[in-house]
Amino acid sequence: MEARASRPPSFSVSVGGGGGFGGARGDDSAFSFLSKGWREVRDSATADLRLMRARADSLRTLADRELEHLLASASASAPPPPQPLAAGAPIAELEFVRTRIQPKISELRRRYASQERELGRRVLEGWAPRGAGGPARARVDLSGITAIRNAIVSEAGVGERWRRAAWSGEAEADEGKEWEVVRMIRDGIKEFERRSQTSEIFEGLRSTGEFVEKFKSSLKSFNMESQESKEVPPLDVTEILANLVRQSEPFLDQLGIRKDQCDRLVEALYRKQNHSLSEDTSLLENANSSDELDLRIASVLQSTGYRADDGFWSEPAKYEVSDNKRHVAIVTTASLPWMTGTAVNPLFRAAYLAKGTKQDVTLVVPWLCKSDQELVYPNSMTFSSPEEQETYIRNWLEERLGFESNFKISFYPGKFSKERRSIIPAGDTSQFIPSREADIAILEEPEHLNWYHHGKRWTDKFNHVVGVVHTNYLEYIKREKNGAFQAFLVKHINNWVTRAYCDKVLRLSAATQDLPKSIVCNVHGVNPKFLKIGEKITADRESGEPSFSKGAYFLGKMVWAKGYRELIDLMAKHKSDLEGFKLDVYGSGEDSQEVQSTARKLDLSLNFFKGRDHADNSLHGYKVFINPSISDVLCTATAEALAMGKFVICAEHPSNEFFMSFPNCLTYKTSEEFVVRVKEAMDREPQPLTPEQRYNLSWEAATERFMEYSDLDKVLNNEVVQSGQAGTRNKMRRTSQPNLSDIMDGGLALAHRCLTGSEVLRLATGAIPGTRDYDKQHCVDMGLLPPQVQQPVYGW
Repeated sequence: MEARASRPPSFSVSVGGGGGFGGARGDDSAFSFLSKGWREVRDSATADLRLMRARADSLRTLADRELEHLLASASASAPPPPQPLAAGAPIAELEFVRTRIQPKISELRRRYASQERELGRRVLEGWAPRGAGGPARARVDLSGITAIRNAIVSEAGVGERWRRAAWSGEAEADEGKEWEVVRMIRDGIKEFERRSQTSEIFEGLRSTGEFVEKFKSSLKSFNMESQESKEVPPLDVTEILANLVRQSEPFLDQLGIRKDQCDRLVEALYRKQNHSLSEDTSLLENANSSDELDLRIASVLQSTGYRADDGFWSEPAKYEVSDNKRHVAIVTTASLPWMTGTAVNPLFRAAYLAKGTKQDVTLVVPWLCKSDQELVYPNSMTFSSPEEQETYIRNWLEERLGFESNFKISFYPGKFSKERRSIIPAGDTSQFIPSREADIAILEEPEHLNWYHHGKRWTDKFNHVVGVVHTNYLEYIKREKNGAFQAFLVKHINNWVTRAYCDKVLRLSAATQDLPKSIVCNVHGVNPKFLKIGEKITADRESGEPSFSKGAYFLGKMVWAKGYRELIDLMAKHKSDLEGFKLDVYGSGEDSQEVQSTARKLDLSLNFFKGRDHADNSLHGYKVFINPSISDVLCTATAEALAMGKFVICAEHPSNEFFMSFPNCLTYKTSEEFVVRVKEAMDREPQPLTPEQRYNLSWEAATERFMEYSDLDKVLNNEVVQSGQAGTRNKMRRTSQPNLSDIMDGGLALAHRCLTGSEVLRLATGAIPGTRDYDKQHCVDMGLLPPQVQQPVYGW
């Protein structure tokens, strides 16, 4: 192929004999070049003329429109003609405008158009080339422009003379009507301007008067408020002491003085006074002494002009609700396949809360390394990644729900404590919830989560924090060595952390410790699968088929604290009274060998089997479920047995108070009553559950109770948590005086953070070594950055 250089093209012009313009070919080229250039110039001039014409037309149209508008507005606003004129004068005047003025305008427009066309034609003819033999010559004929100029000047002169004559009164005799029309227009415009100015003046005066009256009334109201505020008497000594005691309740609680004792002391110190409060007296109709004291202090502070400003203890900026969707994070201390209450119940809570349209839900569960998984999860089950465990959790849940769950699952690092038989968080659990979703937090077992929590305060990061107490830790600790002393310490630590980290605490039953900000309510339901089993058993009974083919059983994790000690004591004490009665026991756990050997030594009629799911088909045929445990808070297995239509025999204990309303729940106070209840249950059939009883056991009802008692329904609706009069008083308290309780809570949180930051103190109180931060194995398993970076990223 021929190679070609890449360079710009070159042009050459021959000036000598063989080239240039000397030959015929050169003449043709020159003429073509000039012709082409002339056409381009002519086209450009034509475009310019068209543009000039368009602009002239637009100006002319605008002038015509303005003139017509002026004539129309003047005719409409002109006052009636003077009396000396004839009745037909207005018609004659309009006729004059139509016959004399409009024809002049039309004639002027017609002349302008004709002259414009003539000018364009002559210009184009002047620019056309004259011949092919030489250079073209152009000559512009300006006669058309001159004619247009003369016509415009002539018409303008006529118009100017007509205008001067009209406004000066020097019109000719035959143009008297023209003077009358113009005079009427002029007088009408002047009258209109005069009236407009007068109305604006009066409107301004009226507005000024209203402003002065409003200013005077505001001064009067301000003066009245000042007069009233001066009449509020100051606080007396007893009122100051009563307020000091009431605000010191958090500190007194740590010293063992209960809240009811503080309330009685406040009642004794504060006596109802006949002070004139600035607030509406309707607020005091149902108010107690504490509420009246709040209003009294607020009124005194208000009279002095005091207002509490944000200071050192003010809350930092939190998540702001920018859309209709709220975010709920459920943080728990256990996860499937560990079949414990803190693993199963939060899972169902997340599924049922996610059914709501106002909130997105995230379930945050602990991730254990393989060495800990082998100690916790049954049947040596292990997972190599959090994604694998999440798949197992979702599959387990889908088998038991009648709907598709729509919530997110995330993991935080955790370690298993053999001594406490529980999972302890490693690192700051709150940082595994991103700030963009830190709206509402539900802490399942808040005391457990915060024993060694060294991180951000939950109430600082979240708008609303709810704690749900699952476990009676004091009951478990009392069974250990030096249990009484340990229980005393743990009781105050639990008070400490729940007060510092929670806005509201829900206790499943009164068997738990009486914690600050707490209320007793069962917010747990049963797996829908158990309710279906109960419905099937009821249907079989109605059709005549046998309902139950087996006797009694007990199911629970095989550790002494789960009721096995009470069970063996009852069976051993009344072995002769329960002769022929056999009990099947299902469970696995750390104390399995010891429990079974003790039963064999006492020769008890107990048959032991490995632990299994309560919904297993092999358990459907049992008629009686026996649970003598008094360490539970609210036994899930008891609720499941009732849902399946079985008899339940349990101790008359606060942990079983919710179940006592069901007819199939048989309770006992003494061991002798236990024997009576066993024989009664074995001799008769349980009653079928009513629809209302089944609903009370369901997760739908439990979710409704949770929304109500945790104030979550009001938070999701952006309402004030305290409604009615209490909300008004609390709002006044927040805006009028500093809240010592909030300062106390903030101080407790700060002190707890400082103490848990010391590794020596952590180890001295029983923490797992190295749990202030997660370790390298957690980084590998969960894909986390090193603890020094403090940027956990898994799941977000």
